[in-house]
Amino acid sequence: MSGDRDVVLLETVKTHRARLVSALLFGELDERRVVTDNVRRLVVSLVIAAVACAGCAGTSFVLSVLADQEAAKAQQQSQQVGTGGSGGAADPSPTPTTEPR
Repeated sequence: MSGDRDVVLLETVKTHRARLVSALLFGELDERRVVTDNVRRLVVSLVIAAVACAGCAGTSFVLSVLADQEAAKAQQQSQQVGTGGSGGAADPSPTPTTEPR
């Protein structure tokens, strides 16, 4: 049991020394973490916002192209129905029939 206490004490002293050296070289723990964590969060937030914006713009573009294609298709079909579906050739007008009196 006494060997375990010594090992724990030595590890504790080693950890404290490492923390003191880090604090001496890089500053306190709060000062070290604030800038890098906040910058990392900012960069990640900007990347997520850019991806979301690109996704919205892409979706809008695709929907606009599809709507234009549908409108062109509907207009083409309405023109074919208006001309009788003969591919754009003019049909002769039917001659009026006269009824016997």
